[in-house]
Amino acid sequence: MLPSTAALTVSPSSLQFFRKDSVSLSCEEDGSSAGWTVWRNTSRGTRTQCGADWGNLTNSVCRMSVVFESDSGEYWCESGGGAAGPSTPLTVSGGPVILQSPVLPVMEGGALTLSCTARPPPSSPTAALFYKDGSLIRAEPTGHMTLRPVSRSDEGLYSCSIGGDRSPSSRVRVTEKPPTTPEAPPTSEAPPPDSSPHHLGLMLLLRLLVFCPYFISTLLLVSVYRLRAKGSKQPVSVATAPPPQAEPGLDGDHGDVTTEHHF
Repeated sequence: MLPSTAALTVSPSSLQFFRKDSVSLSCEEDGSSAGWTVWRNTSRGTRTQCGADWGNLTNSVCRMSVVFESDSGEYWCESGGGAAGPSTPLTVSGGPVILQSPVLPVMEGGALTLSCTARPPPSSPTAALFYKDGSLIRAEPTGHMTLRPVSRSDEGLYSCSIGGDRSPSSRVRVTEKPPTTPEAPPTSEAPPPDSSPHHLGLMLLLRLLVFCPYFISTLLLVSVYRLRAKGSKQPVSVATAPPPQAEPGLDGDHGDVTTEHHF
């Protein structure tokens, strides 16, 4: 596992300063500055820590009340154990124009704002010209330029000029945007059904085992119902008494009766 490092904080946040400006530097690792000290290596080749022969160290903050061109160089944070953070180049200009650019790298997709400042300010409104890698890219009457969204192609050396006076160059760094991790599927979601022939055959058999008892019981109920219905519809025999027979000697048709008289 790589050791953690502290980031250098610069106030005011800029890579360039005018001569006799005041600058404060501090180290911070996970919200704490304990155990870290600001170091530098200037153009004179002197690698020293704050408080040795430059700056005043107070409560983990290194303050340079007045800076000069000789203070230009690389600044970084270093721990007592020898771990060192990334270095930051700071430039002190003796000219009338400086470029204020971000101290930390700009992330892809974000915004990059550059400001061109003249001292003393011009007596009349004058547009600031911005350059990248020595080529003019834009003129801004307000002295501020913003690029968005930032891509890796925006990385390079930037400078500016006002009224013919040009600032030193400072490098703008662009970091790659971290990849987004795909969202995990909900754990409550059921897995997709298995479409293999073995699985389909097993599912069909289970459905038949569940369906057959209901089918058989339904057939039995229908059969019993039909038998009961058939028994209730049998024809009823009605016994009819035979007609009364006529008495002997009587004509059933009750014909004319002739009475013979003998005198």
